[in-house]
Amino acid sequence: MSYSEDDFLMISGLQHFAFCRRQWALIHIENQWAENYRTVDGVLMHENAHNREFEESRGDVLVMRGVSVFSAELGVTGQCDVVEFHRSSNGIPLPGKEGLWQPYPIEYKRGSPKECNADILQLCAQAMCLETMLCCNIGEGALYYGETRRREHICFTKELKNQVRDMLVQMHDLYKRGCTPKVKAAKACNACSLKEICLPRLMKNRSVSDYLNSAMEKTP
Repeated sequence: MSYSEDDFLMISGLQHFAFCRRQWALIHIENQWAENYRTVDGVLMHENAHNREFEESRGDVLVMRGVSVFSAELGVTGQCDVVEFHRSSNGIPLPGKEGLWQPYPIEYKRGSPKECNADILQLCAQAMCLETMLCCNIGEGALYYGETRRREHICFTKELKNQVRDMLVQMHDLYKRGCTPKVKAAKACNACSLKEICLPRLMKNRSVSDYLNSAMEKTP
């Protein structure tokens, strides 16, 4: 199966979906958004990582930033924060570069590693897009966390890639139906930037759009 470009979802949505399906739907279906210090800090970190004008070569490593990727098979599009190309006999040729180079995607995140695998799924989806675009196999990548200031090495296993595929199928289905999952309140709600929009204690049986429309109608 292949998706048309009009049906592409954002790769970054995988992280939202894995964290909370309702959060993903509020952002990507109902177009709701709110900032808190966590989201602002994350934006500032990504501004540096996405500077496409900053390309550097460190011996046998070529660093590219803000690399746009997509996959018609997965129906997603987005950007890799950083892709390192390591000189390798098992790599691929790059225009204007001598030798062969193995892609190694890196995603920058604020804070520290999460208990869930939301960040890992997002990174894996980026790698799967690169595999399709560059006709290669990518078995490894890394997550860099601003709080710990170190990389977490990630292996892209067959099981992880299958999880990405299954999750994207669910996302496409919900998006096509315009369906926002009901509230499932949890401790993680306290850290969510959409807490005041989602209203987890009040919105068990209503959509946020219905609530906001109702509130606006009552406003004099």
